[in-house]
Amino acid sequence: MPNRRSFLLYPFSLVYGFVTGFRNFLYNTRILPSTEFSIPVICVGNITVGGTGKTPFTEYLVELLQTRFKVAVLSRGYKRTSSGFTIVAAASTVSEAGDEPLQIARKYPDAVVAVDRNRKNGIKQIIKLFPEIEVILLDDAFQHRQITPGLSILLTDFNRLMTRDSMLPYGNLRESLSNVRRADVIIVTKSPVDISAMQRRLIMNEINKAPYQNLFFTTVNYNCPKPLFDTDSPSEPDFSNPNHTGIVLVTGIANPRPLKELIEKIAGEVIHLQYPDHYKFKEDDIVAIGESFAKLKSSKKYIITTEKDSVRLKEFTNITDLLKSSIYYFPIGIDFLHDYKNEFDKIITDYVRKNKRNNTISEV
Repeated sequence: MPNRRSFLLYPFSLVYGFVTGFRNFLYNTRILPSTEFSIPVICVGNITVGGTGKTPFTEYLVELLQTRFKVAVLSRGYKRTSSGFTIVAAASTVSEAGDEPLQIARKYPDAVVAVDRNRKNGIKQIIKLFPEIEVILLDDAFQHRQITPGLSILLTDFNRLMTRDSMLPYGNLRESLSNVRRADVIIVTKSPVDISAMQRRLIMNEINKAPYQNLFFTTVNYNCPKPLFDTDSPSEPDFSNPNHTGIVLVTGIANPRPLKELIEKIAGEVIHLQYPDHYKFKEDDIVAIGESFAKLKSSKKYIITTEKDSVRLKEFTNITDLLKSSIYYFPIGIDFLHDYKNEFDKIITDYVRKNKRNNTISEV
């Protein structure tokens, strides 16, 4: 169910809906200008607050495109302390880049990764500094109307569909459902692997996509856990016997429930330390993690975290060797359900191939 707050907030959601609706009206009627770029620009976003799987999906696009095209990723760099346009390198810090852009930069060294709150300026800088770039991926930019993307992908979480939510601050919608029409592709993320044909039809009817829109269902794919630090710890933890396995689960993401459910299947003893999304870990938190680890009574003990959280935790230099050798993270990816991967991949690659052109800018 969507996260609705006190009903006293509902009048404010009406005001918020009017303001965002008027803003979109100004862009839709071109009273406010939007910039269209002459190279392919793909926007990945949502209309809800909270995690819908944008980063794993952006990473999927990088992997799909980087073998054929020169790819750049542009993000806001949420919660970074730097300002303006910044190129993200593997040696960057979370404070400089934000956790998700840094994660992408370290995983895909051949891609250009940059952050800029002003996406229009960010694209201009990428084109200026890297004229070889052939496609730019905009992470979380559906509401950034100063840019007209060539292809727009909208994500909605299966467990909290945008069609069942309300406007902020009463609900989680950033803008009204009518703006779903701006998307070229709609993805229902985090779907159960065994979703039935009837469930899919009901959701498709509920979303009521336009004829020009494509709709796909994806599920989360948890890959083999990896050690966070370069230690002598095994490349993979031993989860062969849940009755002898204890895990401290550390999460600072919007929706840790799927990972928690997985952990509870592979461990008989679980301590969950849950923090807010994009949480900036402190020294006291490292102490709390260590104390929770010491409380585990199982013969095999591990600390498990998410890939996004691992980027922030890795910056701590005072973690004991024992804890370092016990910390693992789960890389995640996405799988398209019902063999629609090839169809989606073709939509993306055909768009990029057909729209490659000189890196110039035209004002709309």
